Amino acid sequence: MSVLTPLGFTLLRELADGDFHSGEDLAAKVGLTRARVSQVLKEAEASGLALERVKGRGYRLLEAPGFLDADTIRRRLVEFGAARPVAAPLAIEIVDQIESTSTELSRRSQRRDIHGMLLAAEWQTAGRGRRGRSWTAVAGGSLTFSLGWRFEQGAGFLAGLSLAVGVAVVRALEAEGFTGIALKWPNDLIHRHHKLGGILIDLNGDALGPSTVVIGVGINVRLPASVRDELPVPVTDLTSIAARKLLPVDRNRLLARLVDELAAVLHQYATEGFAPFAAEWQHRHAYQGKMVKLLLPDGATVTGKVAGVDASGALVLADGPRRARFLSGEISLRRA
Repeated sequence: MSVLTPLGFTLLRELADGDFHSGEDLAAKVGLTRARVSQVLKEAEASGLALERVKGRGYRLLEAPGFLDADTIRRRLVEFGAARPVAAPLAIEIVDQIESTSTELSRRSQRRDIHGMLLAAEWQTAGRGRRGRSWTAVAGGSLTFSLGWRFEQGAGFLAGLSLAVGVAVVRALEAEGFTGIALKWPNDLIHRHHKLGGILIDLNGDALGPSTVVIGVGINVRLPASVRDELPVPVTDLTSIAARKLLPVDRNRLLARLVDELAAVLHQYATEGFAPFAAEWQHRHAYQGKMVKLLLPDGATVTGKVAGVDASGALVLADGPRRARFLSGEISLRRA
């Protein structure tokens, strides 16, 4: 998939209204030749965006992404936060393109306090998932963001943080009407056995605290078939879910809702840890009570019935009367 250039983003913003725009008008607005406009838009198509060309009318985006806007997100945060005694993040930054929002926030944390700093990107060129995997999306086709947060405690206390973040994300999506979304240990969001998104936690600090955490969240909003076909696992997106429920997909509103819910959960976690979220997480776990296979980091596999998670967020598998806990690994349903 091609990389979308800054010129590409400039042209896409001109096309964001979903109407036709002639090559001549686009060229005049952005100071390019018509030939260059055509070339840049071809590059945009190669990056996964769907464009329509009609002779005599020009170009239009078939699926306008609805670009993120910091001021709109702030207004929504004020609206959503009116009923909460919790202050939402104050620093909001939106970028068109970046290697990884989490990598960038982690870099910044070496030089400054990033508590409450939200960094969201229209497109990540080197987005990260668990175990070194990449995160695949198209420009404007996902919600990819990272949030910096400071805790006074150390790594042990934060062991269950990614699970609590998962609870916050599902709560936020449900508040916007996206039901049927489940969690998969330790950090996947799924809908009808298809992956919708994921969570990645980067932690820096002393063993006993304080700690600086970068919480990375990626949610598929609109994945073209060409991108889906390249992925090794079944995936879905919010647009597909919304089509069945006749829901609008407003990325600015969704991001504000997610950040509002995250802020509330993080404040509670700071004083109470994972324990208050354990029962809800288990209720939302897609594999709760099911026989699974767990692939461990060393390549070994373990099978058992999911008994839940403990107060630290570790997965508990049952094999008859025996119980074993695991802090990392990849689970899948065990075939009969």
